[in-house]
Amino acid sequence: MRTDVLVTADELAAALADDEPPVVLDVRWALGRGRDEAHERYLAGHVPGAVYVDLETELAAPPEPLAGRHPLPAVDDLEAAARRWGVREGASVVVYDDVENTSAARAWWLLRWAGVASVRLLDGGLAAWTAAGRSLEAGEIMAEPGDLVVRPGAMPSATGDDVAAWPGTVLDARAAERYAGLVEPVDPQAGHIPGAVNAPTWGNLGGDGRFLPDEALRERFAGLTGPVAVYCGSGVTAAHEVAALAAIGVEAVLYPGSWSAWSNDPARPVATGDRP
Repeated sequence: MRTDVLVTADELAAALADDEPPVVLDVRWALGRGRDEAHERYLAGHVPGAVYVDLETELAAPPEPLAGRHPLPAVDDLEAAARRWGVREGASVVVYDDVENTSAARAWWLLRWAGVASVRLLDGGLAAWTAAGRSLEAGEIMAEPGDLVVRPGAMPSATGDDVAAWPGTVLDARAAERYAGLVEPVDPQAGHIPGAVNAPTWGNLGGDGRFLPDEALRERFAGLTGPVAVYCGSGVTAAHEVAALAAIGVEAVLYPGSWSAWSNDPARPVATGDRP
């Protein structure tokens, strides 16, 4: 439920003062933002003790047309990265970014998938931390190496074939114009998976960048039927939708390849327009 998925700035500040504070990860990535710029933003100021995570190299394998722009990393690579971040067996983890957790959700999902039981998003991201009057720390944090053993599969995922024959609801978490096929800035075809329903990731948030209250999230997703699968452009922001659903007790399956993999396969059908 919500408290298993989200943590407030005040709750995080209190946890950081404990004898066994959570591992805090800063995932400062956004589509179109260079890696150097993301790292420089982290160095300029982050939640005290937060370790920088490079989404492109640590939360994803190299892109491949039929696997997508951000395939899941190899288990050994993820384990090495998580140990670099200081993730220990049994530790709790808090992740955040500066784009309302639309990037940090990838780390949230991936660590849950890897078997880490306690992973939460800082609700509202870095903006919520500073809005609460909390200070930032500059410079690089080098964590004491962790000992996490990755046990993949604790969160469900789907392949393109799974989604093609999905028996319930498929949610497309991209912006409405990309879903309709009016624009496509990065992938080879415009449109959406036939039958998918559009539910843009940003609709999970209120004007303050925090997740909507539970009642509002339940209303947003009231029309879901059967098991739920979620995709986006490359499997990053779709994880935010999975988190929003988890906050209200709905388990959703992530399609990691997402539109970037589907649209690269000439055998896959493509729909356009604002209807499934």
